Order: sequence, then C-alpha cells, then structure tokens
Amino acid sequence: MKSRRRPYAEQRPQDLGGGVWSVPVPIPGSPLGYTLVYALESPKGPVLVDSGWNHPDAWDALSGGLATLGIDVSTVSGVVVTHFHPDHAGLAGQVKDVSGGWIAMHEADAALVRLMHDYAADEHESFQSDMLRRAGADPGEARQAVSRPIPPALPDRRLRDGDLVDLPGRKLRAVHTPGHTPGHICLHLEDADRLFTGDHVLPDITPHVGIYPYDRDDVDPLGDFLDSLDRVAELGPLDALPAHEWIFPDVAARAAEIRHHHDEKLVRLRALLAQRPAPLTIWEVAAMMTWNRPWGDLPPALKGMAAGEAAAHLRTLEARGEIRRVPGVDPVRFQALDS
Repeated sequence: MKSRRRPYAEQRPQDLGGGVWSVPVPIPGSPLGYTLVYALESPKGPVLVDSGWNHPDAWDALSGGLATLGIDVSTVSGVVVTHFHPDHAGLAGQVKDVSGGWIAMHEADAALVRLMHDYAADEHESFQSDMLRRAGADPGEARQAVSRPIPPALPDRRLRDGDLVDLPGRKLRAVHTPGHTPGHICLHLEDADRLFTGDHVLPDITPHVGIYPYDRDDVDPLGDFLDSLDRVAELGPLDALPAHEWIFPDVAARAAEIRHHHDEKLVRLRALLAQRPAPLTIWEVAAMMTWNRPWGDLPPALKGMAAGEAAAHLRTLEARGEIRRVPGVDPVRFQALDS
C-alpha cells in the first residue's frame, strides 16, 4: 500500500492488513503535519510503534483514531519508540498511564532521556548558549535559538541491536540505525517483510542529522547515518512504513538515494571550503549551504538546527581526512586540506 502525503485534515486511520494499523497524529505548528503511529496486533494487547507529540489534540487523535479501528488505548500492552524526539516519544508516558503498558527504547536514546531529566533548566540554557558561541553565532541570534525541550517519559525497557520486541506470535526485531539520534532504531517485522523506519528513511525528505555540541570531535553522526543506510539497504526491497509522509515500497532503493544525496552534499561542502583562503566557523559554513529557504529567512531555532547539520557534515569530512579544524581557536574553525 502506498499513500502520498496529504494535509493532516485529510488523513484517516487505516487498516494496513496483516494485523497492522496506522493512525495519523498531528504535530502542532510543524510543517511535517503529523506522525504516523502504528499499532500491531498482539494477544497481550496491541503494541504501538511511536506515540506522537504530547499535546491534547494529539492525544485525542491517537486515542480516537485507535478507537475507530476497534482498539481501546487502555488495552495497549506497550510502546516501542523509534527514537526520543517529542513527535515520536511525547505521548508514550500518557499511553503508559492509561494502559499500564511498557515503554521500550534503544539504550543510547534512553541514556539521553535520563540526561534530559537530570539537567536543570539553567544548565541547559548555559550549555546551548556556549555551544552556539563556539560555533560562531551572533550573540543576539544565539539568545533566540536557545530552547528547553520537554523530556519524554523514561523507558521501562532498553533495547539493543537485534533484540526482539515483546510481541507474542510475531517477530519484530530492533535494527540499530544511529544518525538522526544516537539510539534511533528501525523495526523489522520479519514475518511480513515490513520495516518501520521511524525517521531514518523517509520517502521524500531526508531526516535531520546534526552533531551536538557542534564542535565535538569524538563522534561522527553523519558517518553513522550513512553506514546505517547501507545496513538498511542490505535488508532488501522491504515495504517501508515511515513515521512521516507516506508508506512506500523498496526501502533499499530509497536508502541508496538518500546516501547519494549526502555524498553529493559532502563533495560540495569540501569544494566550498577549498575556495576560501581563510578558515570558516560552523555558523559561516551553515550560512553558505543550501537549505529549503534562504539563510536570512530562517528563524533562529532553524538556524541552530542547520548549524548542527553543517557541523555533522564538517565532522564527516574531518574524519575522512579531507578538512581539518584549526587548533587553539575560539570559535572553532575549519579549512580544507590540500588534495
């Protein structure tokens, strides 16, 4: 089954066959429009893949949408979260409160959720402000870009790569696909040749891959993401059930397209740095890259995300030995190495 993205108002819960249903859940104020939450049949009660944004309208859509499919949210046995972002994990705690079910998440994202709960608001703001300063952001924009995300509920169960989700009678296996988040997972329904892709592989857009703090040199999220795309491609032409947009066939082909997109982006970025005689800050690099609208039209929060994505691409080029960061400078700066 394949369905194109339509405005949220035109979305409807669907029976996808084989004991799988989808419920569109709105994301207030987001151009994505909605998260596709999936329900899988189980003798213990349905298991949800993701839960949607924590908002009253989203809760009404989730519980009401499940009800139109003959599922009472109080019977849900568990929620397996593809990653910790609020449009995926936001309502998991409320589902647990109503149903008594469990929440499962990859251990790497579970650790981040714990950190978010333990971090005081003023510590988080100080962390973000300093990160933006080291990236070369204008002080005024840096102040506006600081935000405090509301952490989702802590998971009861931590998953690792290859673990089977508690879904009696079915085989739903966690496939660790880091990049969009450190603990992002896809979920392979092995008895039906279906892959719940979360945000890892989407049919039309590419997911955000950033690095936080921007100037870390001990991780390579984009490199991890590209490796994860290769891993998904090796699963073959499975039907993809993503968290946004629409269901589509042949996840392997789409994974290859996304990898090609980033490979080209890396080539352009390397060339951009090679053309500049002076090293560039992360903020300067982000301002020179191509986004879905001109840099000057991006609000501060989106500039912060764009800088995170620019930083991830710079880090991959650095890891490949194509560029270097200038030692001992603040803000951090990068320059191309001679070919």
